[in-house]
Amino acid sequence: MTRRTRRVEGTMIVQRRAVPAVLAAAALLLTAGCSSDGGGSSGSDEGASPGRTAPESSAPPRQAAEETPPAKGSVTVVRTVAEGLDSPWGLAPLPGGGLLVSSRDDGTIVRVDEKTGKKTELGEVPGVSAAGEGGLLGIALSPDYASDRMVYAYFTSAGDNRIVRMLYDEKKPAGEQLGAPDTVFRGIPKGFIHNGGRIEFGPDKMLYAGTGESGDTGLSQDKDSVGGKILRLTPEGEPAPGNPFPGSPVYSYGHRNVQGLAWDTKQRLFASEFGQDTWDELNAIKPGDNYGWPEAEGKSGDGDFHNPIDQWTTTEASPSGIAYAEGSIWMAGLRGKRLWRVPLNGTEASADPQAFLDGEYGRLRTVVPAGGDRLWLVTSNTDGRGSPKDGDDRILEVRVS
Repeated sequence: MTRRTRRVEGTMIVQRRAVPAVLAAAALLLTAGCSSDGGGSSGSDEGASPGRTAPESSAPPRQAAEETPPAKGSVTVVRTVAEGLDSPWGLAPLPGGGLLVSSRDDGTIVRVDEKTGKKTELGEVPGVSAAGEGGLLGIALSPDYASDRMVYAYFTSAGDNRIVRMLYDEKKPAGEQLGAPDTVFRGIPKGFIHNGGRIEFGPDKMLYAGTGESGDTGLSQDKDSVGGKILRLTPEGEPAPGNPFPGSPVYSYGHRNVQGLAWDTKQRLFASEFGQDTWDELNAIKPGDNYGWPEAEGKSGDGDFHNPIDQWTTTEASPSGIAYAEGSIWMAGLRGKRLWRVPLNGTEASADPQAFLDGEYGRLRTVVPAGGDRLWLVTSNTDGRGSPKDGDDRILEVRVS
């Protein structure tokens, strides 16, 4: 356990624009048995067969044991999907085919044909102020994308980090396919470092955002600030119904710099985050819980803090995106330059983490499910901290087990 006593006074004020309505609440409990904050089905319905009556019993209903993946897995790079990407950060697969990729430094979004590797620029997101770790970061598709064609983006502006949504019209000429941004949430603290940036829609159709404390460690424990938090919002940017702190967008707190969000098939939320000097973390997220920063880095003996599932030294990981596939969390490492596999039994690791692709492709930024046993994996060697090789940066198709 590493304790931090240096605290910075200050409170960040969240500014939100009013919206006409709030979406209906979805169930939120993230427990070891079941939850509704996840990325898949919550299980099959069970009951008596037609024409029969289930026998009465005083015994509690039995729950099927979760299937645990093998202790050891495998990773095979199937092919290079695309090359020549500049500072790629977020990736969002389109339902009809194609991959949207954000460029942190250019502030642009391109569409990659996953079959040919062809790149088409949608346009530049106005208002992006790229510096340090800030810029155009995570992107996500609206849960109603089939009808509204909205693309959400998290970016650093001149005064804050914010989330916007834009209409994507692929019928327009390349470079002019993004509509004017509509700001749905603003006031996330910005800094040269620790801007967070990952956004994902959960299976409850709510928008989750991982934020950083922007170098001001005192924000993480301040529940009136949205820095160093996981936020849960409606698609319009309001605090989501059922959040643990009424009227607040804060879903969990005590984070340093949340970089990855993913759900398992039981709808449980997991998150990765950067440590400072000692331990990077993979966490199972429970609404309302305190994850310790800056009082604790990694696992601690303080019962007030939620301990991580696992931890790594900063040279082994410096984790960014995560994805769930084949019973495991897959975690991309930047400084660690490897892809970590963490097999799960519920919200605990069922075996020791296993590293793959160690140094083979350099810094790894984003990993996204590609269906079944496949992942999309994005390198990050042109971000100013890597050593680019010919062809960088790339999207890889990876098969895992």
